[in-house]
Amino acid sequence: MLTLPAPAKLNLFLHITGRRADGYHLLETLFQLLDYGDELTFDTDAGPGLVLTCSDPALSTNDNLVLRAARLLTPYATRPAHCRIHLTKRLPAGGGLGGGSSDAATTLLGLNRLWQCGLSLPALEQLGLQLGADVPVFVHGHTAFAAGVGEELENQVLPQRWYVVLTPACTVATREIFCHPELTRNSPSTTMRAFPFSGSRNDCQAVSSQLYPPIRAALEWLGQFAEAGMSGTGSSVFASCTDREQATAIMCRWRAVQTGLHLAEGRGFVARGVNQSPLHAALASNSNGT
Repeated sequence: MLTLPAPAKLNLFLHITGRRADGYHLLETLFQLLDYGDELTFDTDAGPGLVLTCSDPALSTNDNLVLRAARLLTPYATRPAHCRIHLTKRLPAGGGLGGGSSDAATTLLGLNRLWQCGLSLPALEQLGLQLGADVPVFVHGHTAFAAGVGEELENQVLPQRWYVVLTPACTVATREIFCHPELTRNSPSTTMRAFPFSGSRNDCQAVSSQLYPPIRAALEWLGQFAEAGMSGTGSSVFASCTDREQATAIMCRWRAVQTGLHLAEGRGFVARGVNQSPLHAALASNSNGT
């Protein structure tokens, strides 16, 4: 049995620089990994087949990215490709925090070890790209500048910051945002050497805020205390803080007013930005895997 984290990410900026002939958007973004996220437990001795259970029963479906990732690995397994997987879900669906993608990446890395597939990280990144554009960065396991559709990764070492992350009570459909006629699709290309820079932004934020008023309300509230931005296509918003105390103080104030902002279900957390993924750290500390 092996238990591994599936960390969240933030897009510290997200620029859409163009669109490919196949419809995929070209982007440049800075993925900041966090020390908070979901958790998966893999039990390869629980019986035949692939079975997924989840703390949220609604997510225990046959098309969950966890099972899809496991199926991608089965042709490479040198041990019986059986596993019972339990997903402890903490990250909200449609929040722009990469929850499903991170779950898939943890599955690829965990089962690659347990099934002794022997695939390299670049090979696993390519498999992950079949599941979603955010999966490779979680497989890669390092805070990174990304280009292309998100698969061209360049490691970054960022100074330690703490983040307040709030998720309004709405779920954003990524396809809806990327298909919206008012979405900016022609931002000029940049490099990490210029970050942080004037004009850094999330090109999806204006459209998401227009379509989902709770996102706009959360941004306005959080912006009273620090510069606030949206992660991915939403709906989570975040602010960077110098230390845990500052972030915790903001979170305490938010919990007192969240009902009035339609930020229901206590969807908020404080997390530390990390350069190395907690997933890779856990794998390194449990080198025997089983």
